[in-house]
Amino acid sequence: MSIAKVDSIELYYEEHGSGDPLLLIMGLAADSTAWLFQVPDFAKNYRTIVFDNRGVGRSSKPTGPYAIHQMADDTAGLLDVLGIARTHVVGVSMGGMIAQELVLRHPSKVRSVVLGCTMCGGAYAKLGAPEVLDVLIDVVSNMGKPDPVSWVDRQLPLLFPQAWIDANPMIKDLLVMAVSMMPPTPPATAQNAMAGMFGWSAYERLPEITAPTLIVHGDADVIIPVDNAYILKDRIPGATLHIVPGAGHGYPAQDPVGVHAVVTEFFRRN
Repeated sequence: MSIAKVDSIELYYEEHGSGDPLLLIMGLAADSTAWLFQVPDFAKNYRTIVFDNRGVGRSSKPTGPYAIHQMADDTAGLLDVLGIARTHVVGVSMGGMIAQELVLRHPSKVRSVVLGCTMCGGAYAKLGAPEVLDVLIDVVSNMGKPDPVSWVDRQLPLLFPQAWIDANPMIKDLLVMAVSMMPPTPPATAQNAMAGMFGWSAYERLPEITAPTLIVHGDADVIIPVDNAYILKDRIPGATLHIVPGAGHGYPAQDPVGVHAVVTEFFRRN
């Protein structure tokens, strides 16, 4: 277990592999365990760092709400503790929002950035249907409950199209295994992060991003619809966009080989 003291909080982190540094930032209410199936491939070529955002997993759980810029500063502080001056970054969902804020507030620390299944926030964000958001709020509110099977049953349709779930029944078992390994996240701290997420926007500042940027999104995402990817693409200078056809919010699981190839080729060029 590795703990970094960052200002007044402690952040749990892990390092895997060696090479140029690569920082992975996870989304709402999920800890670093959620990178379980991607870390081995990244670690073949990169010094891969995963960590628990404030409020989740084995990191500190201070009172909230947790602002996105605050979590970006946490992330920058972790890099300082690890002696990493500049790194590639992948952020997914809320982690993509943290990554945007990181590159805006601490541009010298970001060599390149991948924004996965995320949005710019604020009035320009395109949110999922109300019934989808209701389920999302229910799922987040039950993060600490002890029944991973029923929790995954609620989560699956948020992450993947039903036809893909039916064709890949093992995904449920894999997610139940991953969830069972995660330290419980208190519902209150998950809600603290959600409050910060919905109070945040980077839309007006996106043209200030100078780091090479790759945007990856599934075109069947029901939580953060794919329209958000096109907004990011239009607002971030020189950004490139990779759409995963037929994929939902959990796009890496639907095309793990293809997405990994796109992302690592992007890193190789930058």
